[in-house]
Amino acid sequence: MKKISEYIFKTPKEGKMNVDAYIFIDETGLKEISEAIIQLKNVASLPGIVKAAYGMPDIHWGYGFPIGGVAAFDADEGIISPGGVGFDINCGVRLLKTDLFFEDIEKNLEKLIQRLYESVPAGIGSTSKKFNKKDFKNIVENGAKAAIEMGFGIKEDLEFIEDNGKIAPASMNDISQKAYERGREELGTLGAGNHFLEIQKVVQVFDRKIAEKLGIFENQIVIMIHTGSRGFGHQIATDYIILMRDAFKNVYLPDKQLIYAPFKSDIGQKYFSAMNCAANYAFSNRQIITHYVRKVFKGLFNANVELIYDVAHNIAKLETHFIENTSKKLVVHRKGATRAFGPSRKEIPSKYKEIGQPVIIPGDMGTASYLLVGTDESENIAFSSTAHGAGRLLGRRQALKTLKLNDILASLNKQGIIVKSKSKKTIIEEAPDVYKDIDKVIKITDQLKLSKKVAKMVPLGVLKG
Repeated sequence: MKKISEYIFKTPKEGKMNVDAYIFIDETGLKEISEAIIQLKNVASLPGIVKAAYGMPDIHWGYGFPIGGVAAFDADEGIISPGGVGFDINCGVRLLKTDLFFEDIEKNLEKLIQRLYESVPAGIGSTSKKFNKKDFKNIVENGAKAAIEMGFGIKEDLEFIEDNGKIAPASMNDISQKAYERGREELGTLGAGNHFLEIQKVVQVFDRKIAEKLGIFENQIVIMIHTGSRGFGHQIATDYIILMRDAFKNVYLPDKQLIYAPFKSDIGQKYFSAMNCAANYAFSNRQIITHYVRKVFKGLFNANVELIYDVAHNIAKLETHFIENTSKKLVVHRKGATRAFGPSRKEIPSKYKEIGQPVIIPGDMGTASYLLVGTDESENIAFSSTAHGAGRLLGRRQALKTLKLNDILASLNKQGIIVKSKSKKTIIEEAPDVYKDIDKVIKITDQLKLSKKVAKMVPLGVLKG
């Protein structure tokens, strides 16, 4: 790759590539992602791609598209690809704030984590309330608004969810019976893997004016929820990958995991609708978990919990962007990447018009997470996109082979971090050592103006599946 600047590397268009490929990373990080570079070059060869294919600072190997990959396709002549979204459709992050200081909860921290552990279903196969088909249809077609109307939250929450918690078109007719069966009992559950619920403390504010607008202050207690569409989204991805492979057997693919459909085709539109159903499910899932969290905080501390923002980081969105000074409708795929609209975009809540869209980038259970805001500059860099997390260094199998549970727990305990998990295996697979340096990811993100850092939070207690 050609070095453009300290944190920008480029592979010029070559071979089957239709556009250039860029990665925002440092030289050390570049050496760790050889497979992801190949994947990004493959993405650049897909039909209808515009401008370039992009890799965020947390980029690593994934299914078809790299995780931390961004690509936009012409809405009329381009494609939509399940591999560019991922199996956990609308995996995303929600940040909640309280008016509590660390000292207000310090003595009851263990009790708080235990109450949350008892209140929020977590782990593989975890179930919550069984939703009947009518209510389920309402949720997947209308998103968080439907969940709130069922008693899970307050209507004011909707303003602070990406797309107000509902993406259209979304029709239950475009999902399979199997997807419905997998999804109906998992709404309101955390799941497993890298998903978590964390109690965090704000330890540093970088921009006090923006932080004040967001209601953030040092030593404050905040809550972060990271989860997605569970088995429902996974089944939708599986179903449509099979359908596309059957329908488009003769298309050129540098990697069969990049199977796609023309966006305007019947299958392309049906997948878009089904994917949006999963996105609405995920918004509702985080909304229901928020309801459980609020009940615990009200019961223990008589404290109110407010929503700062909720962002998706596995999604394909129909958005308008400027290409060579011309406004164009594009299907923007962000896989392990976060939308980061600047102050000029109309999609931002009125409360945040002056500062830009909030961006939430978590680390791992032993390191910091960050709250940022989008910038207008990021529109010209990578379709207003930024990183989504630390990014993995070690695969799950490698982690299980090389790391020891007792060492991980001792290290977390030394930092005063309480961990509750349904599985010892999950703790090893998601140990801090398997992830990249989140501080470096944020440094690159901030310096390139992909998004602007506002505050740093550290974990006090972590809930995992």
